[in-house]
Amino acid sequence: MDAVFKALADASRRKLLDELHTNNGQTLSQLCELLDMTRQAVTKHLVLLEEANLVTTVWRGREKLHFLNPVPLHEIYERWISKYERHRLQALSDLKRVSKKTQTNKQ
Repeated sequence: MDAVFKALADASRRKLLDELHTNNGQTLSQLCELLDMTRQAVTKHLVLLEEANLVTTVWRGREKLHFLNPVPLHEIYERWISKYERHRLQALSDLKRVSKKTQTNKQ
């Protein structure tokens, strides 16, 4: 998970992930058009994303296509976000129940 957090720490890598989410299966050339950096720099960012398993590649002839792999992001959600979200949703549910009970008592 450390590799995923390291990969997500950079704004350019997050932009690459956003672009792959919007249009999955892009070549290096297509991704380079989206960022104001050299082809080598984009390649280095993609390598880090691949090492973090956030991007997978498939060769189609001579083209290397890059695809978003959402599994590591889902694992982060499951471990770090969802458990906090449950409490928030429970609090909203409790608030709704109390509000309805208060409205019923006023009538």
